[in-house]
Amino acid sequence: MKIVVLGGGPGGYVCAIKAAQLGAEVTIVEQDNMGGTCLNVGCIPTKVLLHSTEIYRLLNKESADLGFDMDNLKINWNTVQNRKDMVVTQLVDGVNTLLESNKIRIIKGKGQFVSKNQIEVISNNNDKSLVNFDKAVIATGSSPVKIPIGGVELEGVLTSTEALSLDNIPKSMCIIGGGVIGVEFANIYSNLGSKVTIVEMLPNIVSNMDEDIVNCLKSQLIESNIDIYTSTKAEKIEKEENKLKVIIATPSGNKHIASDKVLMSTGRRPNIEGIGLEAIGVKIEKGAIEVDKSMKTNVENIYAIGDCVGGALLAHVASAHGIIAAENIMGIFTPIDFKTIPYCVYTKPEIASVGLTEKQALNKGYNVKIGTFPLYANGKSLIMGDVNGLVKYVVDSSTDEILGLHIAGPNATELIAVGALAIRLETTVDEIISTIHAHPTVSESLCEAAHAVNGNAIHLPNI
Repeated sequence: MKIVVLGGGPGGYVCAIKAAQLGAEVTIVEQDNMGGTCLNVGCIPTKVLLHSTEIYRLLNKESADLGFDMDNLKINWNTVQNRKDMVVTQLVDGVNTLLESNKIRIIKGKGQFVSKNQIEVISNNNDKSLVNFDKAVIATGSSPVKIPIGGVELEGVLTSTEALSLDNIPKSMCIIGGGVIGVEFANIYSNLGSKVTIVEMLPNIVSNMDEDIVNCLKSQLIESNIDIYTSTKAEKIEKEENKLKVIIATPSGNKHIASDKVLMSTGRRPNIEGIGLEAIGVKIEKGAIEVDKSMKTNVENIYAIGDCVGGALLAHVASAHGIIAAENIMGIFTPIDFKTIPYCVYTKPEIASVGLTEKQALNKGYNVKIGTFPLYANGKSLIMGDVNGLVKYVVDSSTDEILGLHIAGPNATELIAVGALAIRLETTVDEIISTIHAHPTVSESLCEAAHAVNGNAIHLPNI
């Protein structure tokens, strides 16, 4: 079985490795560095900057409370950038090593379908080659979107890619879009001392997650001197002397925000242009490649995975898609359980969510019970000085089955795996309660919130 994977991101390279493990002869075509957006200009570099800048903020703002005397603390931005690049390079090299160790052929260049069994690859030197295959997997990812308003072409208007590698720390930044990417960059540059403003068109930031945990994040961002405009539309951007002026329409009227940089954090769109989909008749629906549960397109031997199929544009979803596509191609039918996709935001506090939010559960017709536990009552959170958060369960009141888990606080993005597993196994709150949790840990709060579902939290006053 000859398989070609078009794209070397977290979907593509994982798919290639799994297919090779199952005995396929695999070729992967990638025009840039392996690892795709996530590894090179997305998940990994943003988290490096978040980690470094959060330590800087902690030492700068809370060192005295922690017992440190930190006079004249400075940040070396070039060193931070170099460390980010080093981490990315090390992980990219690691992916290349994995591909080579699995005897996967790597072709550098841009691939385009010329038939249902052949891809033409144009290298960076404009050399052309043809690759024959039995099955192909499209894993071309997505790209940032700039909303079509006046002034988006002005110097200083950035996408997330440029915002990762600024030469200097801007004194001010206006971020258009309050989703995951927007709030993470708000955290990064606010930690560095930039005056940050978020403009979000929807009624709340990070609107796909449960409102209670988002409110924990929102209050922390405001406390960090970040201005947040919700239900607000960016109308246009103008150049005014050495500043960029963003004209916004708020519920109370038009205003303008002057800043050094403007970050357009208004979503991403699938990369489906220029790869020859029309030539082979692959069906497109709402700007994304249409696939079935096995990740197969309408063309029998062509599969597609990751951001290019739309839905949840997340690296871990792309990797799951890649494994499913590889296994189905090799004769192993593996469905994906979309109920267990974790959503994570690596801000201060971290927020993470899996399963149904309270509103989603009610809209689906469930009678629900809610259990919450605030982290100010958790010993480990108090030790860490990180008590602005909570754990929240959404539970089916008729069965006590866990429908959703939502966490704001330290290590939320790690702890959410517990919720994903609980939903995957159709766990009840009693099964969480009867599982002994270590002390002192933040994870104890998961048990406490489970007790709270039926009004029996141990470490909250009985009011």
